[in-house]
Amino acid sequence: MTSGISSIASSTTAATSTGTSAQEIAGNFTQFLTLLTTQLKNQNPLDPMDTNQFTQQLVQFAGVEQQLKTNDRLDNILTSSKAASSATATSYIGQAITADGLSADLTSGGSASWTLNAARAATKAVVTILDSKSNVVGTQTTSLTAGSQAFTWNGRTASGMNAPAGTYTIKVSAQDATGASVTVDTSTSGTVSQVDLSGAAPVLLVGSKRIPLSSVQRVGLSTTAG
Repeated sequence: MTSGISSIASSTTAATSTGTSAQEIAGNFTQFLTLLTTQLKNQNPLDPMDTNQFTQQLVQFAGVEQQLKTNDRLDNILTSSKAASSATATSYIGQAITADGLSADLTSGGSASWTLNAARAATKAVVTILDSKSNVVGTQTTSLTAGSQAFTWNGRTASGMNAPAGTYTIKVSAQDATGASVTVDTSTSGTVSQVDLSGAAPVLLVGSKRIPLSSVQRVGLSTTAG
């Protein structure tokens, strides 16, 4: 019967690691206590059972029970955290945001815009626009002032044609008057129209662009009429 008790203890530990429900663990524990009580009642007085083995098995079950309680608490914390994040994300709907990122959407016949933040003034900045396949569709040479400023691409390719609607990426290579490289951070702006809550973390939708909540840098009132 001792081997039966050991088998139950082992299966309980294995069940915990594979995600078996707490009800099954509790059932195993009840069965363990029943077998233990029966074995104690029917043990041979001349050959008593090894109490150390029982102690180890009881400690093992106590550890499993504590692990289940810890898992339940963690699940509750994660649920509460996700609910809080979801509530925060939905408050962004209708708000104008600026988010860290290299991509922006170009509408048919429209333009795409980014916010460039130069560490210091750059006398020469080569701005390259790439499509979703990383093909260069246009370049522009300009100058940048120190700090934040808007850059708008009119949607025209290097050949003068209108680029198709879609998501485009910006790449900036800048130099100051001495020829030293200037760091330029990029971001994108727009009005949040929807929030996707289906994943592990909320995602803001600005047009067709998906922006993680953690990448939002600034939030303001939307200037879109309506």
